Amino acid sequence: MARRCKWADTDPLYIEYHDTEWGKPVHDDRVLFEFLILEGVQAGLSWLTVLRKRQHYRKAFDAFNPQAVAGYEANRIRELLSNRSLVRNKLKIEAAVQNAKSFLAVQQEFGSFDAYLWDFVGGKALKNGWKTEEEIPAKTQESIKLSSDLKRRGFKFVGPVICYAFMQAVGMVNDHVVDCFRYHQV
Repeated sequence: MARRCKWADTDPLYIEYHDTEWGKPVHDDRVLFEFLILEGVQAGLSWLTVLRKRQHYRKAFDAFNPQAVAGYEANRIRELLSNRSLVRNKLKIEAAVQNAKSFLAVQQEFGSFDAYLWDFVGGKALKNGWKTEEEIPAKTQESIKLSSDLKRRGFKFVGPVICYAFMQAVGMVNDHVVDCFRYHQV
């Protein structure tokens, strides 16, 4: 049986996410936008709650097409707030719309969100060597810098802890513990 990070041994959805996605470097702007929005949604909630709602978010947010989300107006926001399949938090939904607008501005300036984002880690994933999950920090200097720059560009729900979780999810940092089978794969 494969050894994996302890947090991923609790639920089949966690196991699948851990084994196929978490920590794998992402360079697709649409997927980066999806994770950026979902990490913001997760603020104050468990990641498992968000994973369980992920398919509903994909449907409700036009498959995380930033151009579509940036165009959401008051009526669309009210529809999203009434959707029981989503986390119905007005600030988080409004933040998704604002983040889509800011995301498009970053794409315009840098050619892609990917080019902008990966510059914060020098273009390649940072590989840590944690033996236990307790060693893994909640934020790092890189996530603090990313958070500050995103906020300066108008993004919402992008504090340093959220940014670090985002960086872990999209593989900018490898925080699989060293005895996890995914540590050497990502």
